[in-house]
Amino acid sequence: PYYCFRRYGLFKKQLTLLEEAEGGFDQFTRSYKSYGVQRMPDNSLVFKEWAPAAEALFLTGDFNGWDNFSHPYTKKEFGKWELHIPPKEDKTPAVTHNSKLKVVVHTRAGERLYRISPWAKYVTRHEKSVIYDWVHWDPPQPYIHKHPRPQKPRSLRIYESHVGIASPEGKVASYSNFTHNVLPRIKDLDNLCPDCSDILPSSVLLSSRFGTPEELKELIDVAHSLGIIVLLDAVHSHASKNTEDGLNQFDGSDSCFFHSGPRGEHSLWDSKLFNYSSWEVLRFLLSNLRWWLEEYRFDGFRFDGVTSMLYHHHGIGSGFSGDYAEYFGLQVDEDALVYLMLANHILHTLYEDCITIAEEVSGMPNLCCPVQEGGLGFDYRLAMAIPDKWIQILKEFKDEDWDMGNIVHTMTNRRYGEKCIAYAESHDQALVGDKTLAFWLMDKEMYTSMSALIPMNSVIDRGIQLHKMIRLLTHSLGGEGYLNFMGNEFGHPEWLDFPRVGNNESYHYARRQFNLVDTDRLRYWQLYAFDRDMNRTEDKYGWLAAPPANISVKHQGDKVIVFERANVIFIFNFHPTNSYSSYRVAVGPPGKYKIKLDSDGIQYGGHGRLDHNTEFFTEPMEFKNLPNSMLSVFLCLC
Repeated sequence: PYYCFRRYGLFKKQLTLLEEAEGGFDQFTRSYKSYGVQRMPDNSLVFKEWAPAAEALFLTGDFNGWDNFSHPYTKKEFGKWELHIPPKEDKTPAVTHNSKLKVVVHTRAGERLYRISPWAKYVTRHEKSVIYDWVHWDPPQPYIHKHPRPQKPRSLRIYESHVGIASPEGKVASYSNFTHNVLPRIKDLDNLCPDCSDILPSSVLLSSRFGTPEELKELIDVAHSLGIIVLLDAVHSHASKNTEDGLNQFDGSDSCFFHSGPRGEHSLWDSKLFNYSSWEVLRFLLSNLRWWLEEYRFDGFRFDGVTSMLYHHHGIGSGFSGDYAEYFGLQVDEDALVYLMLANHILHTLYEDCITIAEEVSGMPNLCCPVQEGGLGFDYRLAMAIPDKWIQILKEFKDEDWDMGNIVHTMTNRRYGEKCIAYAESHDQALVGDKTLAFWLMDKEMYTSMSALIPMNSVIDRGIQLHKMIRLLTHSLGGEGYLNFMGNEFGHPEWLDFPRVGNNESYHYARRQFNLVDTDRLRYWQLYAFDRDMNRTEDKYGWLAAPPANISVKHQGDKVIVFERANVIFIFNFHPTNSYSSYRVAVGPPGKYKIKLDSDGIQYGGHGRLDHNTEFFTEPMEFKNLPNSMLSVFLCLC
C-alpha cells in the first residue's frame, strides 16, 4: 500500500505542476498545434522547436533554395526557438505542401547539423537512400472523416496487423490495399479491433512506404464505418539511435529527449531511452498520443516495451519469480511509471472509450488498476506467457505427454479483475528463427498435402485438429480479450522475415498469402472458417466479457479439459487415440444443452463424427462441486 500511495502522490504532483505551468493537461497535450510548423489564418507560418543545447537554429529547404542562413530561428526561454515566415505576395504560404525542409542546428562545438523536426508530420525516403526527408504536409483538400467512432466493444477481439506485409505480393503493401482488401476480411472474421502494429517505424512519423497521411485517415474512417475500432502500437519505450532522421542528438547533445550517458542506452536493443523526468519530453510524448487520436482518430494504443520502461534494469537478466519485492523498490523507474499513469489518466479522461493495452512481461501489480487506486491505469495487459507455453509444448513434448494441469494453469494464471489479452501466437512467434503454430504442427507437409481434394495424411490431420483446439482453448480460457496475428487465422505457413542483407532483400517471407484461403480447394479455408465461427460464437455468448471460467476437469490420463464460462460448456479432448461416449460433465445451470461449435465439423477440416441434433439434458446429480451434471460424448484428437 505504501508504494501505491507514493506512486499516486507523485502522479498528483505532476498533475498539479501541469495545472500551474501549462493551464492543465488539456492544453499541454495540444502542443502539436504550436510546435513544429503551424499555418496561421493569414497563411503565415510559425516554426517552433525545443533544442536547449543548440547555439543557433536555421530553417532550410526547397522554399529558400536550401540556403542555410536566410531563415534563422529566434531563441526563446527554456531552450525553445521560434521562426515566423510571412506569406508570399500572392498571400499563399511561403512553404508549399509537399516541399522538403531541414532544421539546421549549430552546436556550441561549432558543428553544423541537419535535422528533421521531432514534430514533423510526414517523412519520405528515396528508394536508394537510407535517410528520410522531412516533407511539409499541408494538403489543400485534407481528408474529412465521415463516420463516428464505434462504441467500445463488450469483448475485445484483436486482429494484429502489419500494413506493409498485408498482401500476397512480394512488395511493400499500402494503406489503400489494407482499406479495400484486408478490412473486409477482418469484418468477415468478426474481429472488431485491428491492432495496426508496426504501422509506423517510430512514435511520431508516418511511414510513407505505405502511403500518405490522408490514405491512413481513410483506412481508419472506413474501419469505423464497418464497426471496427483501430488501435496503434505506441513505441514510447525507446527510440532509434538515428541522428539525421531521428530524435537522437537533435540539438547536438547526448541528451535532449533522452538520458545522457549509459542510462540513455538500451544495451540489448541498441536504442535510446527517453528521459521521462523532462518536462519537454512529457510534452512531446503526451502530445504524440493526443495527436494520433485527434488527427487520425485512432481508438487506443498498445504500449510497446512497458517492462523495459518500468525498471532501471529494463528486465535484462531478471527472471521475475513473482516475489513482490521485485516490483517495488529502487529498481523501479518512477519517472517512467508516473509517465504511464499520466498517459492513461489523460487518455481515459479525454476519450472515455479509449483502450490501452500494456505489453508487459514482469507481472507488475496494479498495472490494470485505475490510476486513482494507485494503479497504472491500463485496460488490458498481454498474456505473454501463453504463446510461449504453446511453442514450448510443440517443441518439447509428444502429444501423449501434454500436461493438462500445466496448460490450464498457464491459461488462468492471472490476477482476478486484471483483464488480459490471450493469444496463441503473435508476430513475435513467427519471426525468423521461429515459425507459425501451423508450421510447427505440419511443417513441410503444408507444401504438398493441404489439398482438400485428397484425404488428409496423419500429419495434416493432427495439425489441423490441434490448431483449432489450441486457438479455441486460448480464446475461451486465457483472458478477457483475444489477439490473432494476420494470416494465422487460416494457419499461415512458414515464418515472418523482413527484407535485409542476410536474405538478399527478399520479400518472400514478408507477405501474407491470403490467396491460400481464397479457394476451397485448400484446407486453409477450413481453418479460416473455424476461426470465423469461433469469433462469431463468442460474439453471441460473450465469454470474453464474462467472469473467469469454472474449471471442473483437467484430467491428465484422459487428456480432457472441461470448464464453464458465460453459461457455455467447453469440452476439450486432447487424447490422440481415446474417444469417450458417456463422460460425466459437471454443469451449473440445469436444462438442455446443444452443440454450438464443433472442431470436428467437416466444414472445419474435421471428421463429422458428432450428431448436432443431439440434445444433452442435465440431471440433478452433484458432480465436481456443481449442482448438476450430464453425460456427454466427445472424440479423440484424430
